[in-house]
Amino acid sequence: MRPLRYVALGDSLTEGVGDPAGNGWRGWAALLAGGLSEPSAEFTNLAVSGAQTRDVLETQLPAALELRADVASVLVGVNDTLRSTFDIEKIAQRLDKVYESFTRQGTAVLTACLPDPGTMLGLPGVLGNPLARRQRAVNTVVHTLSERYGAVHLHAVDDPWIMDRAMWSSDRLHPGERGHRQIALRFHAMLRHRGIGTEAAPAAEPEFPPPTKSASLLWLATAGTAWVIRRCNDLLPQLVRLAAVEMRHRARGTSDRLDVRAALSVSRALAALSAPGPMGLAEQRLVAEPVGLAEQRLVAEPMGLAEQRLVTEPMGLPEHLPLPEGLSVSDPRLVPEHRPVPDGLTVPVPGQRSVPEPQPAPEAA
Repeated sequence: MRPLRYVALGDSLTEGVGDPAGNGWRGWAALLAGGLSEPSAEFTNLAVSGAQTRDVLETQLPAALELRADVASVLVGVNDTLRSTFDIEKIAQRLDKVYESFTRQGTAVLTACLPDPGTMLGLPGVLGNPLARRQRAVNTVVHTLSERYGAVHLHAVDDPWIMDRAMWSSDRLHPGERGHRQIALRFHAMLRHRGIGTEAAPAAEPEFPPPTKSASLLWLATAGTAWVIRRCNDLLPQLVRLAAVEMRHRARGTSDRLDVRAALSVSRALAALSAPGPMGLAEQRLVAEPVGLAEQRLVAEPMGLAEQRLVTEPMGLPEHLPLPEGLSVSDPRLVPEHRPVPDGLTVPVPGQRSVPEPQPAPEAA
């Protein structure tokens, strides 16, 4: 019997940044691979620091499909939110193709919802809110497609350990060894529930001592500074513009319009996908749930010419957000008639788990 094959796709999180081992990185995916099967799983890590959804689709996916893996993890999207080219419709199309390709090959897919970088870096609201909208939009797409393809989905964004500073490395964007082990433990528990993770779970306690304060400062002064400069050249001009939009809406008391505008972008991204998957119970409840008075007032509020254009024209706007609670993308007041949402495909409420399988508590070795 051949050993189980596991291939990991994604960015620096899956590459292992924050969990040093020798002259490189180890990370949660390598820790997970050690507890999947006996004999030990054949593990290939294709993740590259800085990768976006386009890189995963065009470069990593073809190499992964050639391996005909039994398990594939796809954790990507944060870097997309940090680029001026952010486009939630293209992100949804790319992830749909990646998940569909693995599913057609019979590969179990691992996905996750992740916290937004603005929150992790502690940015002020006018700078952090646009990034938070983008990450919530990506998470909503991942939620919906995970349900569609039956993925093993980790809703990491709501896990208590996320806000524990001890779980993160000095850059505040990548987990430290403790954080990587938490991700591996949770995925292992869900895979064991499916009969895949048959060996002992990774240990929860770190194998190595955390970096000293001087080592962390050295990293920030070298590699960390270079990372900030690269991101600032690309993102900072647009982030300043988004912050100006945020402040203008706050002054007018119309911040809710940013949420509705972003919700329309997400609904259009999902509506643009091909044949929908089956609707889960959570989405059925969303469709049947009545719209509250607050949402009715929000929809019924008279709109100026600018807002009318937002509803009637294709949107490439950066402020993407899931629907407000109580609204579904099939609501005729939100979705334009010329771009209907396919039957059976809806956007889940932020914070609601799209994969309702019972998830056992992680076990430590």
